[in-house]
Amino acid sequence: MANQDHVWRQSRDVVSFNDEPLVLVDQQDREIGFLDKQSAHQGQGLLHRAFSLLVFNSRGELLLQQRAEGKRLWPGFWSNTCCSHPRRGETLDVAIERRLAEELGMRCTTQFLFKFEYQAQFDAEGAEHELCWVYAGRSDDVPTLNLNEVSALRYISPVALDLELVEHPQQFTPWFKIEWERLRRDHAELFGSP
Repeated sequence: MANQDHVWRQSRDVVSFNDEPLVLVDQQDREIGFLDKQSAHQGQGLLHRAFSLLVFNSRGELLLQQRAEGKRLWPGFWSNTCCSHPRRGETLDVAIERRLAEELGMRCTTQFLFKFEYQAQFDAEGAEHELCWVYAGRSDDVPTLNLNEVSALRYISPVALDLELVEHPQQFTPWFKIEWERLRRDHAELFGSP
């Protein structure tokens, strides 16, 4: 668990709003409407467009974030570098650039890898039901934690992460576990080996 005691730069900008409109989609990722974020995550959740970004440094380590304790869904869980939703009228490229800057004060070039649908129930009142676009990027920028979104950061090698996911799967978000398994299976080029 490298870098857990590292002192990161911090901010407290408010960048998430319960009333921000999310893009509702069908299973073919066609837009079918818009709904505020809070309502889209109630009950079993309504299918909406989302993205996940995994940022690796020049040593091939992945930057993990621990979700802030104030998050409605999966607070305190470890997850991929950055994830969120495009807003109404916003392309995924713009949404990813915006959110990475808002949460971590970073920039990077991204590469689209795949998209997938999942539904994960957190509790009786809330769930994720997303059609999630997954991207990878590389950056050695020094992050700035937005404490409203992220409670901790750490870099980890892929092999060490594989072991943690086996030994402590309950500490990670459900979408990240799905993404990581597919990255390891289908995207060896990200890890510098065949």
